[in-house]
Amino acid sequence: MGNNKNAKGKENQNKDENEQNKKKENEKLKDERIEKVGQVTLDENKEHHKLHLLTIIGEVEGHDNLSSNTKTTKYEHILPQLAAIEDSSEVDGVLILLNTMGGDVEAGLAIAEMIASLSKPTVSLVLGGSHSIGVPIAVSTDYSYIVPTGTMVIHPVRLSGMVIGVQQTFDYFKQIQNRITGFVCEHCIIPKNRLEELMMETGILTKDVGTVLVGRDAVEEGIICEVGGIRDAIAKLHDMVDAKNTDTK
Repeated sequence: MGNNKNAKGKENQNKDENEQNKKKENEKLKDERIEKVGQVTLDENKEHHKLHLLTIIGEVEGHDNLSSNTKTTKYEHILPQLAAIEDSSEVDGVLILLNTMGGDVEAGLAIAEMIASLSKPTVSLVLGGSHSIGVPIAVSTDYSYIVPTGTMVIHPVRLSGMVIGVQQTFDYFKQIQNRITGFVCEHCIIPKNRLEELMMETGILTKDVGTVLVGRDAVEEGIICEVGGIRDAIAKLHDMVDAKNTDTK
C-alpha cells in the first residue's frame, strides 16, 4: 500500500516537473520569436481565443536592404506569416501594432493588401506613429485605433535617386499616388478629395508638403475608427472573434 502511494506521488511530481519544463520552453520560444520577428501568439486569455500579434516598426523595407543601424519591418517576413495565419485553423484574430516612419511603397501596399484580404478579424493600433505608407497598413484592418499622442503623416509620393524630368515620370508618380489614395479611401471613410488636400498642404510641414494628424485628428478626418489603447484594441478583437464564431454556428 505504501509503495503504491510513493509511486503515485513520484508520478505526480514527474508530471508537474514536465509541465513546468514545457511551460518554460514555450516561454523561451515566445521570447525568441518576439526578439527575431516581433510576433507572438496571445493565447492566455479567459475567452480562450488565439490572437496573433504582428508589429510594423521602423522603416518598411523593400527590395533593397537598409543599413544594419536601421530598425526595419521586412516584407519577406510579414507576407509568408500572413499566409500562414490565413491557412491556420488555430488563429482566431490578428492584432497589428504600428510605430513606423513609412518606407517602400510596393512593400507597404503588399502588406496592406494581404491584411485587407484576410478572413480572420483584424484590428490595428497606431502607437508612436504610422506615417506615409504606414497609413494604408493602418486602415487595412477591419477596425483601427490610434493612441491620443499617436501621429500620422500624410504626404505625396516621393522618389529617391535620379529622376528624369519628363511628363511620363510625373504620370508615373500620379499613378502610384492614385494606388495609395484609392486603397486608403476604400478602407476608411475619408473622401478622396479631402485626402489629397491633406497630402498637398503647404503650411504644416516645414520642409515638405503634407499634414501631421495627431490622435483624435485622424479620427475626425475619417482615417482611423477610434482613439484608444491596447486594452481597447484587444477587447474589440475578442468581440469580433465572438461575433464571427456566433455567425458561423
